[in-house]
Amino acid sequence: MFTLKKTLLVIDDEPAIQLILEHYFSGEYEVILTSNGQEAIAWLRQGNMVDAIVADYEMPFMNGLDFIRELRASPSHENTPLLILSGTDETSKKILCLKQGADDYVVKPFNPEELEIRIQKVLGRVGV
Repeated sequence: MFTLKKTLLVIDDEPAIQLILEHYFSGEYEVILTSNGQEAIAWLRQGNMVDAIVADYEMPFMNGLDFIRELRASPSHENTPLLILSGTDETSKKILCLKQGADDYVVKPFNPEELEIRIQKVLGRVGV
C-alpha cells in the first residue's frame, strides 16, 4: 500500500543542520530545505503546503520571531505546526516565540529523535 509522505519544511542557514535534518527525516517526510525565512515565506506564498515547519531562530534577513508573525498572519498557514530551533536557552526568547505562535522551542544542540517526537506530538494535536 502506497502512503504519501508528510512534508516538512526546514529553515536553517547552517548547511550542517540542514544535512542532519534532511538525512534524519527523509525516510518519513518529504523534506524541503530553505536557508532563511524570506525564502520560506516566498515558497509558501507560491501555494506550497506543508505538514510541519522547523525554523531556526537566528536567520539572515528575517529572524525566527518575524517568521512566526509572518506565517501566523497567513490564513493558509496560521495553524501549521511550527517548531523553533535556537542556539540560545533564553527563557524570555522562548516565551516570546511561544506567545507569537510557535508550537515548540528546541535548543541546539538537539537530538533528532527528540525533535521527531516533538513534531509527532504537534502533528497529533492538529490531527495530521
